[in-house]
Amino acid sequence: MTEDDLRKAVVAERGEQAELLAALSPEQWDAPTLCEGWRVREVVAHTTMPFRASLGRTLLELVKARGDVNRMADRCARRDAAELPPERLLASLRDNVAHPWTPPGGGVGGALSHDVIHGLDITVGLGLDRRVPPERVAMVLAGMRPKNIAFFGTDLTGVRLQATDIDWGHGTGTPLRGLAQDLLLVVCGRRLPPGRLTGEPAARFSR
Repeated sequence: MTEDDLRKAVVAERGEQAELLAALSPEQWDAPTLCEGWRVREVVAHTTMPFRASLGRTLLELVKARGDVNRMADRCARRDAAELPPERLLASLRDNVAHPWTPPGGGVGGALSHDVIHGLDITVGLGLDRRVPPERVAMVLAGMRPKNIAFFGTDLTGVRLQATDIDWGHGTGTPLRGLAQDLLLVVCGRRLPPGRLTGEPAARFSR
């Protein structure tokens, strides 16, 4: 897997998300996602912020948040979602499918992870039947290192994650099975709607 492969996957993911978002109703833009406290509009405001904010402005926002990246992200997403209508947020995504942004220290793989995870926050939260191409999810999972998994703080003690659509597993213990994209959400600390996971630990990671 080369950086060019990752970049093509980023462009494809953003383009597909733009098409999906264009078809949403006003009610869906205001519906909750898997990101706690964020509607669709806040999630899109967050994923498109790097396209709209300069490095200087981002650093200023980080200072305002006293260095807390999560606090900064939440504040900016809520502000931008309140100020920008869905069509502006959608245009920001459409116009930047090939934008070179990468998260600090994350590289192109980090950009792909960011887009795929938040896209799933929207589609799974809305109950939409979107399947991210398994090979794209595999790219994200292949880039997951222990420090990345630890960042989310999800307690996976005694659980073996086992994908049913690609050859991927993680951990040891009682099997928890599901699509790779759903297990990615589990790793990220999201609680999934019932029926998406199977195995004895399923209830532990479901709503």
